[in-house]
Amino acid sequence: MIELRQIHKTFNAGRENEFHALTGIDLQLPAECVTALRGPSGSGKTTLLSIIGCLARPTSGRVRLLERDISGLPERFLTEVRRRTFGFVFQQFNLISGLSASENVMLPAYPLGGDRQALQARAEQLLAGLRLAHRRTTRVELLSGGEQQRVAIARALINEPPVIIADEPTANLDTALAMEFMAIIEELAGTGRTVLLSSHDPLLVESSLVKRVVDMRDGRIVHPAVPAGAGR
Repeated sequence: MIELRQIHKTFNAGRENEFHALTGIDLQLPAECVTALRGPSGSGKTTLLSIIGCLARPTSGRVRLLERDISGLPERFLTEVRRRTFGFVFQQFNLISGLSASENVMLPAYPLGGDRQALQARAEQLLAGLRLAHRRTTRVELLSGGEQQRVAIARALINEPPVIIADEPTANLDTALAMEFMAIIEELAGTGRTVLLSSHDPLLVESSLVKRVVDMRDGRIVHPAVPAGAGR
């Protein structure tokens, strides 16, 4: 579904602090599969996810989505691809303080237009499915960490994207909340969604829900992607 060919990403090119975040990444990410990028901090996982999710452009190389080269699309078309294809769960959740849970969930859908009443109903349905119906009108800064993450997951799903991207999703969670997150992701994968994760947390990467692991170090894939659990 997603194919990366010779992806390079350089920051501060031509300056003294030039930094090569990604070097020659070749990778195929199949549909309807949970894939984890594994590696230490600074290995390039977040940068690679940003490029896959159309949040950033590679310095060179090609990104293909459903056999369509999207690397050279003008920004307005790339934004449309991002909104309709990807749902994001960020490490820090990036919820908007002062807004309710349901208002945060609805935010990514506003640029797409549509009936507000139907959107409200969709947001409340998602929150109910994540056991947050009773918190839908609560300002997000008053929610617990686990509740905030579930709001972030509902927000990622509001546009019904086929691909979910989660960057270090368990980094700020205790074991119980991490297990809860994994159960939710397993349910999403069961609906046919493609899920891409980045993590160096063995609890997540070595779990049964992850089907493929891609090891990264210093901006490179250190060996071909392997089925999760291979060699353990």
